[in-house]
Amino acid sequence: MTLRWNDVRISVLMPVYNEAAHVTKAIERVRAVPLDIEIICVDDGSTDGTREILRHLEEHGVIDRLILQPKNMGKGAAVRAAIQAATGDVMVIQDADLEYDPSEYPRLLEPILDGRADAVFGSRFLGGPHRVLYFWHRVGNGLLTLLSNMLTDLNLSDMETCYKMVRSDLMKTLPLISNRFGIEPELTARLAQAGARIYEVPISYSGRTYAEGKKIGWKDGVAALWHIVRYNLLPPKAPRFEPRPLQPRREARREPEVGGPRVREAARPDAER
Repeated sequence: MTLRWNDVRISVLMPVYNEAAHVTKAIERVRAVPLDIEIICVDDGSTDGTREILRHLEEHGVIDRLILQPKNMGKGAAVRAAIQAATGDVMVIQDADLEYDPSEYPRLLEPILDGRADAVFGSRFLGGPHRVLYFWHRVGNGLLTLLSNMLTDLNLSDMETCYKMVRSDLMKTLPLISNRFGIEPELTARLAQAGARIYEVPISYSGRTYAEGKKIGWKDGVAALWHIVRYNLLPPKAPRFEPRPLQPRREARREPEVGGPRVREAARPDAER
């Protein structure tokens, strides 16, 4: 059975750390997607005013759930907290830095809706438009993906992509333990262990420079080598996943608000509130 676009709810898991300049725009882009979407933001101990912005957006109903970490605990810890709070049928991780475009959710969702996939990775290296940036980052991504593929026996082109859309009934069975950027190789390893049917689709990518706020660095790349080995070879292992057809939601849902009017209302300057 092929489901329609709004037969399923997408839980958008958004870890946020010191993104005051971008987070409102990022959430507006998510809200503009004409799908049934639940937004779960996890503030990871921000100190630049991001937390106050998120509180305000939650008060105005723009964010469905806001989780405040007591201190900076890392992207992996934030994603794990969001997974526990999610109520949707499908989950996707969305960074708050505008590098990934939420308008491409339908492209990620299609293989899940028609029953071909349990998880879909959005690949930055399959021909989508992208900003031209760091050569050595591209080399590093390729080497990390190669090592991951050797241990998972997958043929991914972009293991480190943020855009991983996964059925919720599968995601909630994965024994995730990573606290920081190791969440990307860990998710890949756990999905392989579960025997998940994984698809890749091309996506666009608007990368940032370090001057523009990019956070991941060479030390994270080196650490990723250990993460790939650890999560593929050491316990805990993910249980095998036996997929069942997704069923359309029967309860009434609000219609998606294309264009994000609630975000624009909530984002008025303080003097106008």
